[in-house]
Amino acid sequence: MPATAEDMSVPAADLVIVGHFDRTPGYAVRRGTGAPSWLLMWTQAGAGHVEQGEVACTVGPGDLVVLGSMTGHHYRVAPGAARWAFWWVHFQPRPSWLTWLRPYARGSRCHLLRGVPETVHGRLDRAFRRADADARRPGQGAPPAPARRPPSPAVAAAPPARELVLNAVEEVIMLACAATAGPEEGGDPRVRQAEALIAAEPDARHSVASLAASVALSPSRFAHLFSAQTGRSPMQAVREARVRHAARLLEVTDMDVGQVATACGFASPFHFSRTFRAAYGLSPRQYRSRLRDSGS
Repeated sequence: MPATAEDMSVPAADLVIVGHFDRTPGYAVRRGTGAPSWLLMWTQAGAGHVEQGEVACTVGPGDLVVLGSMTGHHYRVAPGAARWAFWWVHFQPRPSWLTWLRPYARGSRCHLLRGVPETVHGRLDRAFRRADADARRPGQGAPPAPARRPPSPAVAAAPPARELVLNAVEEVIMLACAATAGPEEGGDPRVRQAEALIAAEPDARHSVASLAASVALSPSRFAHLFSAQTGRSPMQAVREARVRHAARLLEVTDMDVGQVATACGFASPFHFSRTFRAAYGLSPRQYRSRLRDSGS
C-alpha cells in the first residue's frame, strides 16, 4: 500500500508532501533533530507558534515560514489562539530558492516572511491548491480538481507530480519574496563585500582570517559583525555557498562526485557528501539521480 503522510512524524528526505491543517489548541509537533526535508508553512487564519533552533516566532495570517532540514523544531497552535489554519509542504529546495530566502533568515535555518501583502494571498492559496491536486495526480493522467479543503495530506509519488508540486512551491516562495518588504540594505558594507566575495568564489580557500583581511578587519571583529548582520558565521556562509555551487554542478554537468567536491573547495569527497546530505537530506548521487529520474 503506498505511503501516506497522515502519521509521518518525520517524513523521509525524498518525499514531497502537501497538506492543509485547521487545528485547535492542543495540536503540536516536536522533532528534536528536525526533519531530513525542508518544511514550508503558510498561515491563512488563526495563529501558530514556531521554534527552530534558537529562533521562536508567532505567525498569523499572511506569514510564511520556511524551516531548513536537520535542525530541531517545535510548532503548535499559539497560546491564546482559537485555531491555526495553514498550508504546509515537506520538500527539498532547488538551489536558487536559498538565495531568495537568505535575506529572511532568522538564526539557524529558519526563514520568516512576515506580512505578505493581501494582494497576493489569493494567488498563493491557488498555488497551494494546485500543488495538492498535482500531488494526487494518478500517474501521467490529469490531476483531480483542486479541493477547497483537502481531506488529507498528499504524497507526490510520481516524478512528474513531484516536479509540478515543486513548481508551485517555487511560485509561492518567489511571489512572497517579491511582495514582501525585505530587510533594509543597511548594515556594514564590509560584510556585504565579504558575502559577495564568497558568492563569487565559493571554491576558494576562504577562512575567517582571509575574509577579514579582504575587508581590512581583524578576524574577531569581522566574525562578530558578520554573525550579527547575517545570522550565521562566516564559515557557515562559505559552506552554504559551496553546497549551492555543488548542487548546480550536479544538475548541469556529468562531473563525478569527487570532481564536484574538488571544484567546490571541499577537502574530500567524504566531507562533501556529509555536508551536502546535511543541507539537502540526500547524498550527491541521490540528488543527481532524483533529478534525472524527474526528467525521464
